[in-house]
Amino acid sequence: MGLDDKIKNTAEDLKGKTKEGVGDATDNESLEAEGKADQAKADLKQAGEKTKDALS
Repeated sequence: MGLDDKIKNTAEDLKGKTKEGVGDATDNESLEAEGKADQAKADLKQAGEKTKDALS
């Protein structure tokens, strides 16, 4: 996994955690769900990059 990809995936995960936290604090269920989705997307990207690295 390239360093750029790691940074982007980590940033996306942190963005998702922030959205989830703000959504939880403000009782905004859609923002909370969007944050969880961002985190899941980042996790999938990281898993894909790890798979690519393992096959290389």
